[in-house]
Order: sequence, then structure tokens, then C-alpha cells
Amino acid sequence: MSEDGRMVSGNARRDDRDNVALRPKFLRDIVGQDSVRENLQIIIDAAKHRQEPVDHLLFYGPPGLGKTSLAFVIANEMGVNIRVTAGPSIERAGDLAAILTNLKQNDILFIDEIHRLGRAVEEVLYPAMEDFKLDIVIGKGPAAKNVRLNLPRFTVIGATTRLSLLAAPLRDRFGARFRLDFYDQKAMEHIVARAAALLGVEAKPEGIIEIARRSRGTPRIALRLLRRARDYAQARGDGVITGAVAGKVLDELLHIDPLGLDEIDYRILDTIIDKFDGGPVGLDTIAAAISEDSATIMDVYEPYLLQLGFLMRTPRGRVATRAAYEHRGRIYNAAPEQTELPFEE
Repeated sequence: MSEDGRMVSGNARRDDRDNVALRPKFLRDIVGQDSVRENLQIIIDAAKHRQEPVDHLLFYGPPGLGKTSLAFVIANEMGVNIRVTAGPSIERAGDLAAILTNLKQNDILFIDEIHRLGRAVEEVLYPAMEDFKLDIVIGKGPAAKNVRLNLPRFTVIGATTRLSLLAAPLRDRFGARFRLDFYDQKAMEHIVARAAALLGVEAKPEGIIEIARRSRGTPRIALRLLRRARDYAQARGDGVITGAVAGKVLDELLHIDPLGLDEIDYRILDTIIDKFDGGPVGLDTIAAAISEDSATIMDVYEPYLLQLGFLMRTPRGRVATRAAYEHRGRIYNAAPEQTELPFEE
């Protein structure tokens, strides 16, 4: 199994390219992330007043929450060009040097998955961000010499889902860091309604609510589910996304329950509850039981189950909570020691 095929995965998929037209253009179009939006507005207004590029910014948090969209919003607010790349795409220092030398004054360089930059590439990026200088080596052997080039003042915007993997020297060179959190129900409903209007599809309030509450507080997932509901409404209905249409698509076709859980989430919970008496059980044991990679379970599947309070991480392994038992229709019968196990770091 792979998370790439999951409808409720926050990771980008090929069919998410259609979301580009649905992205907010300006800060006023963004709903949710109130603290981030307010701070960005101050940074942008101050930069415009000084007629300078905005400071280097770092966005981090779970996938699908709008880190890339915010980078484009900042570019639109500042009226500048944005160059988009990704950490894995910059394999050598020369690749980054080619990108930097093509930037214009006040341009924005957006680096997605910035935690995956190589150490040699980071060494080139440090003076570029701090002093707007680029150090390159010309020639080889004894004849080699170092040349320092001046770069125009530009802005680096980084995005990462794994802040802990970002090297401290690189992290410290960002003037501001913002964590993006999951969106609440009201914000998700606004996002779904706005997207439906942009797609030109009629969506009833009950249909919007149904899609929004199963989207795990993640706009990328909401837009994905909205498109599938639109397809069904147009192919099997009258083109209107009602509560019944949304419920049928999500329940019977996509198998996503009212909390946004899918079949893989159920397999993890059922494995812990039924096969291992609710835990504690080790991560590797769970992975072997459902034929999945342990890193994928920890990074992709577990976070939302932890957020819902269905799982506990303990020094002895994973434990299913009372809420997980009740959601799966099981009788909660945990051992006394399970209730006092502390969370592991």
C-alpha cells in the first residue's frame, strides 16, 4: 500500500494540479490561519513601505495546508515574480547557482521540501541568503580560484513538513517562521464553497458541510473530494452536490467516514484492538501485520489518529484509546497500566 493513492492523504498527487486555479490570490482571500495571515500582512506592508523585498520566510506543518499557496499570495501582494523549485530537484551546488544567477531584483525563490537540500547546496545558499553573494569556483586543481558574485536582493520562501530535519544554520537564516495548523470546520466550509463556485458547480449547504467535515481540516483533501463529488453529480445526478450526493460518494464509493477515516486507518485501529488487545504494540509489529512500511505509518497515517485521540504513543508501543474502541464499535476493556502510560517523545 502507498499513501499516494489515498483520497485523504495530504500529500500532493498528479490530479491535484487542477487545484492551481482554485488557489487564493491575495491575503484577503485566505480563510483560517488567522495569526499567520495577520503577521504576513504586517511583514508585507512594512516591506512595501521600505520598498524592499520581504524577509526570508519559512512555512512548516503537515502537507496540504497551503504552504505553496501562501508563497504565491506573497508574490502577488508584492507584485513580483516567483521561481518555484524543490529540494530534491537541486542535486548539485551548480544547480542552485544557476537558479540564483537568473533571479531579478525583489524576486521570490520558493523551495518546497527544503529539508531535503544537500549539505553542499546549503553551503551555497547561506551567503546568498545572508549577504546576497554567490561563491563559485572556477577551474580545477592548482589553477582553481574562488569568485564571489553579487546577487540582487531577493526573498527565499521555504516549505517543509519536517522542520526537525532542517539544518540549524539554514533554519536560523529565515527572518520569520510560521507553522500552519489544520483548519476548523467553518474555514473548511468556506474553502469548499469558494472552490465549488470557481468550478462552476452548484453545491447545497448540506453537501458543502458533508465534504468539509470529512476533509481532515486539509484544503487539498477537500478540493480532491469536491472534484469527485462533482463528477458523480454530473454523471449520475442533475449536477448539483447535495448532502445525499456527497454522502453517497464519500460513504459508498470512496469509503471515507464522517471523521475522515478511510480503510487504511480502520486496518490500523482494528489490528491494534483485535489482534493485540488494544496494545501496547510496537510500530514494527503493526507494520508487519498490515504489510506496510513502519515509517509510512508513523509519518502518514498516525498523525491524524493521534490528533483525533484514537491512539497513544507510549514507551512500550501504540495503544488504542477508549474513543477508538467506541468509534469501531468495540467494548473498551483496557488493562489498568495502559491508562497511565506517558506519551513518548
